[in-house]
Amino acid sequence: MRVAILLSGGGSNMVRLVQSMTGDHPARPVLVLANDPGAGGLEKARGLGVPVSCVDHRPFKGDRAGFEAALRDALAPAAPDLICLAGFMRVLTAGFVTPWQGRMLNIHPSLLPKYRGLDTHARALEAGDAEAGCTVHEVTAALDDGPILGQARVPVQPGDTARSLAARVLVQEHILYPAVLRRFASGDRRVLHLP
Repeated sequence: MRVAILLSGGGSNMVRLVQSMTGDHPARPVLVLANDPGAGGLEKARGLGVPVSCVDHRPFKGDRAGFEAALRDALAPAAPDLICLAGFMRVLTAGFVTPWQGRMLNIHPSLLPKYRGLDTHARALEAGDAEAGCTVHEVTAALDDGPILGQARVPVQPGDTARSLAARVLVQEHILYPAVLRRFASGDRRVLHLP
């Protein structure tokens, strides 16, 4: 499978995905696409030998359809079979998502269906949750929704801050996302639970 990875920031999950797609892995990275030309993940992808592209979202302010059309144009030459969102901080509409239904994955830093959207770690702490974690799911037109493919759980520790909890969850993201991608690209859509 040909995999395109969309990101907005430093690209730590992208790096783990790319590093995992070697040997007998059923997928290969063909493009890293960012919505911010300053995204650190672009340079990391170049260093890993993956082609990169950027569609800066800022000139499309108020024109989501135009931005998504430009994303489609940037993706087309790479001919991906699968899209992995890895810290891509733009909400995609049904017009973009629907043609990719069943072929687009996302990682979200909460135990969905809890805490869709932003500030997930602070919200888990405010709620007094005993555990937090991350979820890989298929992308649908609804925000942070869609069939769950994997989850990893992290205990909340006394004195945790949103930052300390996020750091421990990120460690699990780097394990979970590559594991789910390998299974998914092999045709296995069973839910993977990491402790």
